[in-house]
Amino acid sequence: MANRSKTEILAALLRYPVVPVFYHADAAYAQRIVQACYAGGIRVFEFVNRGEQALTVFKQLQEFVAAQCPDMVLGIGTIYKAAEAEQFIAAGAEFVVQPLATAEVAEVCRAHDIPWLPGALTPTEIYNASELGAAVVKIFPGNLVGPDYVKALRGPMPHIKLMVTGGVEPTRESVSAWFGAGVNAVGMGSQLFKNADDTDALTASIGELMGFVSELKKS
Repeated sequence: MANRSKTEILAALLRYPVVPVFYHADAAYAQRIVQACYAGGIRVFEFVNRGEQALTVFKQLQEFVAAQCPDMVLGIGTIYKAAEAEQFIAAGAEFVVQPLATAEVAEVCRAHDIPWLPGALTPTEIYNASELGAAVVKIFPGNLVGPDYVKALRGPMPHIKLMVTGGVEPTRESVSAWFGAGVNAVGMGSQLFKNADDTDALTASIGELMGFVSELKKS
């Protein structure tokens, strides 16, 4: 179970606002990826529930993170049902991400006092997710709307914390556009792991990216 508070987890996300979105069925490979991300400065990591072995791999990954990457906040994504959320929270997930928003998963996260990050797209969906208790609302799929959409949302919704997943690339141009539009965090999947087998190169590229994002947040 998580030993960090909900407030501490959210603070980590806002301080280290690049979140890898990753799944692999081989636990050893997943551990190498997490280690490379950690070495590059990542402190919040979303493992996704997209394969039959997801729970088994997650349990091994959580043990590895606790021992080798103690400052890493490890959460679970692609959750639809309350039972799934319960399973992964019991296995150590410190936050839960959904591609959509369901009240039953919101309730599980509320009961365990961990951050719930539901997916939404329209202003109505974003508002309703916030009212249900979202710590951060994930705009998904971001590639369909772009940074200008977020900028437009910020007028009537200045206080809702927003993360975007989909359409974010690990480049200065892409992250500048999204953070400049007003997102609080970004999630990155395959774009971040194009040459993941070279873990030294992955660590170096992530380190450069995190440094640039830190500069952006200060400006």
